[in-house]
Amino acid sequence: MGNLLKPQLAEAVKTAMRAKDSARLGTLRFLQAAVKQKEVDERRELDDTEITAIIEKQVKQRRESIAAFEQAGRIETAEQEKAEVTVLQEFLPQAADPAEVEAAIGAAIAQVNDQGVTGAPAMGKVMAILKTALAGRADMSAVSAQVKARLM
Repeated sequence: MGNLLKPQLAEAVKTAMRAKDSARLGTLRFLQAAVKQKEVDERRELDDTEITAIIEKQVKQRRESIAAFEQAGRIETAEQEKAEVTVLQEFLPQAADPAEVEAAIGAAIAQVNDQGVTGAPAMGKVMAILKTALAGRADMSAVSAQVKARLM
């Protein structure tokens, strides 16, 4: 995979600046900072796969925050987080449809069962396969729940 996300992100920041869209700009700059921090930490340029992983992590954090804010009755803050999730998801690959997710889960379970691993120990192996197969295209916590239901 090449490095297409970084220039795309930089262009999105410029567009948001020109449009004076401060909410979008803040989210994009936060994402850019996270990418830059990882590059500085690892002292190398990140590829699209690694940038996608950072975006997924940011989306997951926002979803957890949304749940916490809604539980606390802070609807306005939750809406702000939802808007940030929408901006971040623009940089993720097209979401997999439920049938595709089901097929991937079935194939991964079959592959692990062929190795002779079944039950609870298979969970980690199945999730490792699915993480690469569905990277950035599915909510992995939902996928995990589906796998658990099929294995138990």
